[in-house]
Amino acid sequence: MREVLIYTDGACSGNPGPGGWAWVQLVGDSQKEASGADPSTTNQRMELEAAADGLESLTEPSVVRLISDSKYVVQGLNEWMDNWIRNGWRNASRKPVANQDLWQRLHTQRERHQLTAEWTRGHAGNPYNERCDQLAVAAVDQLRANGADH
Repeated sequence: MREVLIYTDGACSGNPGPGGWAWVQLVGDSQKEASGADPSTTNQRMELEAAADGLESLTEPSVVRLISDSKYVVQGLNEWMDNWIRNGWRNASRKPVANQDLWQRLHTQRERHQLTAEWTRGHAGNPYNERCDQLAVAAVDQLRANGADH
């Protein structure tokens, strides 16, 4: 299987508020990127959307290192998801898992790929993390420019 590195980030202006997400995908010497926005969302949803969309963009099962500055995404994938599934998508408080629709998309991708999620400190000079942040913020700016945040 091919090896893929995916950096992800989400941004929100207000929480909730207009938000953006982005990913940068590295395969060998090739680099792809994508971003999008939502007029009314939360920062956590944008972090999850970036990860889900980045993984879904892969055309074949791969060995993936997903690198995020969101501990929520990384801990969810590495530590919490198996228990949520065992408990019928309920958290430790027996309440439905927040953002379950996005977590279920990530679960599908976790089943498809050999996935490792890693945390990186945001705004600490990592060029790919910085690029994701720029793309996510630009997606929010574009949404606002189009008047879609009302």
